[in-house]
Amino acid sequence: MTAKWEKTEKNLGVLEVEVAAERVSAALDKAFNKVAKTLNVPGFRKGKVPRSIFEARFGIESLYNDAIDILLPEAYSEAIDETDIFPVDRPEIEIEQFEKGQPFKFKAKVTVKPEVKLGEYKGVEVPVSAVEVSEEDINSELERLQQRHAELSVIEEGAAETGDTVSIDFEGFVDGEAFEGGQAERYSLELGSNSFIPGFEEQVAGMATGDFKDVTVTFPETYHATELAGKEAVFKVKLHEIKRKNLPALDDEFAKDVSEFDTLDEFKADLKQQIASRKENEVKAAKEAAAVEKAAENAEIEIPDAMVNSETENMVRDFDNRLRQQGMNLEMYTSFSGQTTDDLKEQMKEEAAKRVRNNLVLEQIAKEENIEVSEEEVSAELEKMASQFQRSAEEVRSILEANGSLASLSEEIKLRKTIDLLVDNSKEVEAVAEKAE
Repeated sequence: MTAKWEKTEKNLGVLEVEVAAERVSAALDKAFNKVAKTLNVPGFRKGKVPRSIFEARFGIESLYNDAIDILLPEAYSEAIDETDIFPVDRPEIEIEQFEKGQPFKFKAKVTVKPEVKLGEYKGVEVPVSAVEVSEEDINSELERLQQRHAELSVIEEGAAETGDTVSIDFEGFVDGEAFEGGQAERYSLELGSNSFIPGFEEQVAGMATGDFKDVTVTFPETYHATELAGKEAVFKVKLHEIKRKNLPALDDEFAKDVSEFDTLDEFKADLKQQIASRKENEVKAAKEAAAVEKAAENAEIEIPDAMVNSETENMVRDFDNRLRQQGMNLEMYTSFSGQTTDDLKEQMKEEAAKRVRNNLVLEQIAKEENIEVSEEEVSAELEKMASQFQRSAEEVRSILEANGSLASLSEEIKLRKTIDLLVDNSKEVEAVAEKAE
């Protein structure tokens, strides 16, 4: 096989490939064997029709599409390796020649990873700030723990308030007509969570158990259901039950319940250390982010849309996974928020472009600095993962090898080493405190 790569634009080029006639014949044989298994020809058992009879009846050309499907992916992959290019999008394929006894010729219009021209990446300024833990920080953490360990109790009398969880029936109407998806029974809703159409939760607040109420809201102009977008709706609501959080007292008993300590003072001292450690990590992360972003800003690079679109899709999938961990999914989120998936992608596109740019620059710096990852470093990372997942390092390695992720782990270590290099060679400047409005 021969392959020739010619760049036509900065990130575009044409890959010309020619595959030997012998491999064409082998692909035709495979295509025939595939088709013959399901072929019914009078006078022959299923799957037993001779090749000569098949070609006389259907023609060798009837196998061409299947043979191309067999041969093209492997030939394209080999051509990429031979020309040492890095495609970032699906190619546009043009078949130039495919017939029995002749070489297979095709062209592929390919978008490749862009060239990166590095600017200054050593000596960039990064923010650093002193780590201080205030009494307010500790109290906020205690309040968060209070909320997490609060017990819900049914309120028999009185009205629902923000923060309460209510059980409601509702049915929505637009122009007097009920609409699909606008009804539910015994729906559990935390008032103040902003998980419903804007204005809905505020109007439910103030209702008492057994109350009926018409709640009038307006769907956002960007609502995913275009037939409802921007329209006024009336929801007939019945409130069945109100549950209110009872916060536990902040005392020694609370400390015993939520920690390994016997007194609240001991627990607060430990919280102070935890918060300090978290803030130190935040300062470190801020330095790393600043070093990477400065290096990326100083680089010259034209990013193909395909790479940004691919990263945006990854971000949407990650967002959906996080929602599922919270008992929701992307469909539910778009329904409640009034946004479409396309709206989310548009919001994420800028961040996706930044991620792609940063990663490309880090990869190029790693090349310039000859940063490599040793087997010892990979093994050390596997040991950490093994401890985290309570498995042996050999098991973790086998799992990563089976799903093809071991190389990705090595690349991740290389990127971390590259970021460490940037930070080690940076200039620390005092972080500017944000002014409260």
